[in-house]
Amino acid sequence: MFDAKLRPLIDPPLSRLGRLLAGLGVTANALTFTGLALGLAGATAIAFGHLGWGLALIIANRIADGLDGAVARVRGSSDLGGYFDIVADFAFYVSVPVGFGLLSPANTLPALVLVASFVLTGVSFLAFAVIAAKRGATTEAHGKKSFFYSTGLAEGAETIAVFIAMCAAPAWFGVFAYAYACLCVLTVVQRSAMAVSTFRD
Repeated sequence: MFDAKLRPLIDPPLSRLGRLLAGLGVTANALTFTGLALGLAGATAIAFGHLGWGLALIIANRIADGLDGAVARVRGSSDLGGYFDIVADFAFYVSVPVGFGLLSPANTLPALVLVASFVLTGVSFLAFAVIAAKRGATTEAHGKKSFFYSTGLAEGAETIAVFIAMCAAPAWFGVFAYAYACLCVLTVVQRSAMAVSTFRD
């Protein structure tokens, strides 16, 4: 819900750094896979109880995720790059609750519920994008993307805020997980209502 509002703040510095990296020959796909490796390493660190390292690697993942798009805008975006970007994002998002689930048996059920809600949200997001593309719909509310990005209550900024809270207060993981799972479900309901309104005819 805050992603589009944050873009005017984060895009200028990312664009400057993206131009620098592109000039050095760094590719968007290299940043995408580097970010994925950092994110998965963060989830692994969490699973082994190294929450500080986990948090640092999560933040590093998000920086890399922002930079791959900035580099792509300089060097030229591609459909394959867009595919890798979204797959890497969802792999990262799912890995963090899995890491917490492995950290403690008490986290297993809330982690499972959160992962299930992520999958449901992701399905609604991608289904909306497919139908929107079929109809020729476009939006740049989230910046220039490879496909249609529909807005929802639970987006990237909210997810990272929750991950940070989980790392800062791991004893509250279950509360955070259940609460955010509810927000994800509400996002699916919201997106479905938007689909009814947009795709009715």
